[in-house]
Amino acid sequence: MKPLAALLAGLLFGFGLVLSGMAEPANVLAFLDITGDWNPALAATMAAAIAVLAPASYYARRNPVAGPALAPGRIDPPLVAGAVVFGVGWGLAGICPGPGLLLLTTLAPGAFVFVAAMVAGWLIGGRIRGVSSPR
Repeated sequence: MKPLAALLAGLLFGFGLVLSGMAEPANVLAFLDITGDWNPALAATMAAAIAVLAPASYYARRNPVAGPALAPGRIDPPLVAGAVVFGVGWGLAGICPGPGLLLLTTLAPGAFVFVAAMVAGWLIGGRIRGVSSPR
């Protein structure tokens, strides 16, 4: 049952990315270009996502099955370093992991380069932290 739920959640996420236009790196880069031709569409997408996530998160934190997985954790140097690397990569490419995987379906060469770099970073980060497989 969990694989089916994961598949449905992934399909819904992918559909939302396509519908919002956030699978297009140009839209993300236009949002990040605050001194040029700024496009606020990503802010609206984020606000809608937060509006959906907030009640679900509230429920999940009180649900004994899902709650512990969503409990807030420590902010430590590896978390901060990962956030910085993620942000820099997102700003340079205009792609983050979700849209990167979605773009693979277009067979665009850039999508394959992005996903290969993402997997390499994932594996290198796991080695640095001494984790045998990425989480």
